[in-house]
Amino acid sequence: MKLKEWAREQGVSYRTALNWFHADTLPVPARQLPTGTILVEPPKESTGRTVAYCRVSSADQRDDLHRQAGRVAEECSKRGITLNATITEVGSGMNGNRAKLAKLLADPEVSCIVVEHRDRLARFGVEHLEAALSATGRTIIVLNNDEVADDLVRDITEVLTSMCARLYGRRSAKKRAQNGIAACAAEPRS
Repeated sequence: MKLKEWAREQGVSYRTALNWFHADTLPVPARQLPTGTILVEPPKESTGRTVAYCRVSSADQRDDLHRQAGRVAEECSKRGITLNATITEVGSGMNGNRAKLAKLLADPEVSCIVVEHRDRLARFGVEHLEAALSATGRTIIVLNNDEVADDLVRDITEVLTSMCARLYGRRSAKKRAQNGIAACAAEPRS
């Protein structure tokens, strides 16, 4: 399609679209013919699957996992997002060895991953995941962008547990982390 037609469809002036083309910031692929006509490549239809990913940290939260999956499905239907599958997993957000998430991220057929909160995908580095997926034309949709206030304490506990596990071994890591948090809470504030 010609650049002029594309600009009209997008609701921008032809001059703006032409400036974007010359600045190499046009958000779609385009090429200029020897005659000077600029052609915009038609957008490729998204044929990938949309998958909801739901996670809780421990096995005693399995009931929460099912409720979370229900909330995600309900919100997706309200927003007009059609889910092809829902993946549920029990595992810490700090744990990099979550098999179902790894399989989901590696699947090129999945074009969109839907999560309820950012921390359900990963505690840290969600921005890096989004950037890596967007390089292959895939996206992450976060239904509720609000941070959960209680999660900060849990994040610090998980970081301490992870560090203690590396230093002292897995068995005593949780107890040492809890002792560390208790010691910090007991210190007088200045």
